[in-house]
Amino acid sequence: MLALRRLNSTDYERAEKLIPVNRSKLVSGGKVAPRWIDKGARFWYRGEGPQGHWFVLVEPAKRLRKPAFDHQRLATALAAASGSPVDAAALPFAAIEFSDGAVEFDALGAHWRCSLESYACAKVENHTPPNPLEVKSPDGKWAVSRRGHDLWIRSLVSGDERPLTSDGVADGSYGAPPDCLSFGALMRKLGLPHLPPLVAWSPDSRRVITHRTDQRDVRTAHLVEAAPAGGGPPLLHTYRYAFPGDEVMPRAQLIVFDVEAATAVSAKAEPMLMPVVSPFMFGGSRWSADGSSVNYLEHSRDQQTLWLKRLDAGTGEVRTLVEERGEPRVEATQIMGAKPIVRVLSDGAEALWYSQRDGWGHLYLYDARTGQLRGQLTSGQWAVREILHVDEKQRVVYFIASGLVEADVYRRQVCRVGLDGIGFARLGDDDLDHVASVPESGAYYIDSASTTDTPPVISVRGWDGQVIVELERADISRLLETGWTPPERFRVKAADDETDIYGVLYRPHDFDAEKRYPVIDHPYPGPQTHRVQPCFGEAHGLYDPESLAALGFVVFAVDGRGTPGRSKAFHDFSYGHLDNAGCLEDHIAALRQLSQTRPWMDLDRVGVFGASGGGFATVRALCAYPDVYKVGVSQCGNHDQRYYQLSWGETYIGLPDDNKEAYLRASNVEIADQLQGKLMLIHGEMDDNVHPHLTMRLVDQLIKANKDFELLIVPGAEHIFVGCLSYVTRRRWDFFVRHLLGAEPPAGYRLAEARPSMEGLFG
Repeated sequence: MLALRRLNSTDYERAEKLIPVNRSKLVSGGKVAPRWIDKGARFWYRGEGPQGHWFVLVEPAKRLRKPAFDHQRLATALAAASGSPVDAAALPFAAIEFSDGAVEFDALGAHWRCSLESYACAKVENHTPPNPLEVKSPDGKWAVSRRGHDLWIRSLVSGDERPLTSDGVADGSYGAPPDCLSFGALMRKLGLPHLPPLVAWSPDSRRVITHRTDQRDVRTAHLVEAAPAGGGPPLLHTYRYAFPGDEVMPRAQLIVFDVEAATAVSAKAEPMLMPVVSPFMFGGSRWSADGSSVNYLEHSRDQQTLWLKRLDAGTGEVRTLVEERGEPRVEATQIMGAKPIVRVLSDGAEALWYSQRDGWGHLYLYDARTGQLRGQLTSGQWAVREILHVDEKQRVVYFIASGLVEADVYRRQVCRVGLDGIGFARLGDDDLDHVASVPESGAYYIDSASTTDTPPVISVRGWDGQVIVELERADISRLLETGWTPPERFRVKAADDETDIYGVLYRPHDFDAEKRYPVIDHPYPGPQTHRVQPCFGEAHGLYDPESLAALGFVVFAVDGRGTPGRSKAFHDFSYGHLDNAGCLEDHIAALRQLSQTRPWMDLDRVGVFGASGGGFATVRALCAYPDVYKVGVSQCGNHDQRYYQLSWGETYIGLPDDNKEAYLRASNVEIADQLQGKLMLIHGEMDDNVHPHLTMRLVDQLIKANKDFELLIVPGAEHIFVGCLSYVTRRRWDFFVRHLLGAEPPAGYRLAEARPSMEGLFG
């Protein structure tokens, strides 16, 4: 038997540079994360480059972009005050706060204040650092936190605190998400007791709304932690986790607290269904401008009715503003976790409403007092994706839309239309993909324009689309030095030979068109989000297509029929057909079409890797299409939709009693005996999202069918493998290198483990 060639450690080192957490450091000026000041009248952001990082202050009204301070003078002053060396290009802090002619920051184990006039730095004694588990009021005078199952409020002026509630219990906590989305395993790993409370402050800081989470009689799930971090015997972790069709699911009773009057008002309505997501996550509720009411969205259990409701904060009265019914479901956005495309306007008199009733996602205007439709504002074979700003004085709404660029229907454009439906226009004059963020004031927007092979240019723009001040032009020179080449955006026909589908293709490093390369499909089947985007940027943290390309694979990813971002019919194609796994038939059709003009793609060596829903798709590919897919790595896959969280199955299949065959089809357990090829299964022992029993059910059937496979259960790991992702990634690389590339991985190679970041964890 011939010995396999062995890859060098340098091959893995090159791939390691392109793991998402590392790859992001190779692009300078590719992102701007604004930190608003004075409701957006000014903002600062942190820039990064090969020489270090820096802080930038922007004043759009003055068309001004400048260093937030003199970095060298501050470094010198901080070094003198602390007695520690400080590099101006690598200041030892990540965030700043402006106050009275000074800048404050946490560095070197203390809180510092540096005058921007004299550049004298002084340590601030008795400084209380912000608590990430508190939610501050808009005026900065109050903060709400969770203690056990109750809520407490603290005066940030006097330090006095008192309970807001006192009757919370284990299955009736205040301000808590349902257990299935509480990230309990991750919180324990990070040393935190729980997420911050789910509350929303009124604009005047007078009131705060939350909910009591009723999980009584919801099904329990159990995880056994075999090797607790602190030592000792195994620990049992029990939490609430409803399955599709369960009679009981979590519910939310809305409650408004008047902070100064110390009173509470409960909504005079039945507790709303809350299978996974709280109405205070992802923008599902908004206070009125005067703080007198809260507008929120509510779904029926079958997802076929969506209501916009208003809660009177003083009386608890609830009334419906807008109601829409439709099949197979009514959505406020096709993207799960995105802000609903709904706004209440004119002091509560009007409602801007998103609907797909004509086959595309468009904006409609309702009379919120009568519930009557006033008119459809947008129309055409394109989709509204996000509301950016509503100028009520000018009676204009600004929004993001896709489907307006013929070259790529996923590219997003900033648009406008009058609230009378007149005056639709695109703001830009290019066909790039545009991502925008808007300050509270709505005075302007920050625009990032790019494509998959065009690095971003980021600027502040006015609502006429004109550039006010340019912020960054991405520098990808360090990325190119790794051997990276831009992915190729492609458009091919779906398996029906009619529908256009889009994806990206990554070529191997040191590409030679005379060679033949193994191919890896990188799926995520949705239907709630995209696998690929039309903009420049790295992949999601659990996906590393660019690393695999560096190892010598052709990698491709595609959004097949049933995924979001286009027409209602395109999205609804997945309804009742989660067994299609994001339409693997479309993936295969794309593979075959691409290979016709790219003979270097070896379709006799096709692998597949995915995580979560992509883990399900991986096993489905090997079992249902063994003539195409030969090697697969399935990570934390939800292999049986009957026993995954309730909202997933009921949203995209329906109720089990009405759709038994569809649920049966959407189980990899039922087709385990069809497995061919090489399979590696990976799951975290403490995954409280996609429970490890979903992989073990599959393992049980694979054993009964006498199938060979590899299994890696990672002790203590949750859904995203914090603290151990590097090991999991290396094992996955090794598997593909051996079984698809036909080589041996470098012996003993260890990937560096990225430290989990708290940034962005809480919102």
